[in-house]
Amino acid sequence: MNEVDFIAALRKLPLHPGAHDLRDDNATIGGLTVTTDTIVEGVHFLPDDPPGDVAWKLIAVNLSDLAAKGARIEGVLLNYPLSSDAWDRAFLDGLRAALDTFGCALIGGDTVSLPANAPRVLTLTAIGRDAPAPLRSGARAGDELWVTGTIGDAGAGLRVAQGTPGPQALLARYRRPTPRLAEGFRLAPLVHAMMDVSDGLLIDAGRMAAASGLAVTVELAAIPLSAEYLAYAGAGLAAHLAAATAGDDYELLFALPKGDEPPVGALSVGRFAAGSGIALTWQGASVPLPANLGFQH
Repeated sequence: MNEVDFIAALRKLPLHPGAHDLRDDNATIGGLTVTTDTIVEGVHFLPDDPPGDVAWKLIAVNLSDLAAKGARIEGVLLNYPLSSDAWDRAFLDGLRAALDTFGCALIGGDTVSLPANAPRVLTLTAIGRDAPAPLRSGARAGDELWVTGTIGDAGAGLRVAQGTPGPQALLARYRRPTPRLAEGFRLAPLVHAMMDVSDGLLIDAGRMAAASGLAVTVELAAIPLSAEYLAYAGAGLAAHLAAATAGDDYELLFALPKGDEPPVGALSVGRFAAGSGIALTWQGASVPLPANLGFQH
């Protein structure tokens, strides 16, 4: 089974009303917004990534889900596998730095041990409050698709971490992403739909369209790329397509009515319409879909 198959099977089980039919990254329980994410060594981070950066990323990817609902942070629960003393202490230093930076408090969690040489598996649950909580399923035909920040930096940063020469700024975007909390607060009351870009702009845009019962067209040339990424990968179609499928960006992807301008820095990259599926254009001309739209377990 892949991720899609497994979640479809889960939908046949008894679901809490706040689960949103498992079509969103957050649940709503008693006025609280709850999300959980697991990162796995060798899948979401490299074995030689600094432990402090791993801790930062674990916090950031969960808070990014809260940002997509416009939630204010209540706190987090940590499930942690004890390993070596040096790794654990360095992880704690990074954890403190992330909690202090984002104004986040630890509520509790669990500690476990792992078999020798097993990859680390780290889980965090984040809880938010006072959330307008726009779902990814609320986009409407005619809405424009917008994205904050720049796309593709983290994917390029992963290649730098794996040994390809490249700017340290790209490596930092991969190892220490920034959840767009302030932008989420401002956008959530205004947008029809919103989610974060975790697995790739294209696959996540397709997920928003599918959840909303619509089709979406993405203009690849409109996808915002950083100066560092352009210097590293170029400005052509291949570079834009690589950026749009790489993942780990943790920018906000949202739907607004045509003509509306968002109150934060963002660019329009596509449009929703009646129908289903995702289509791509490059400077207005149709482009075939790549074999993979993004990351999927």
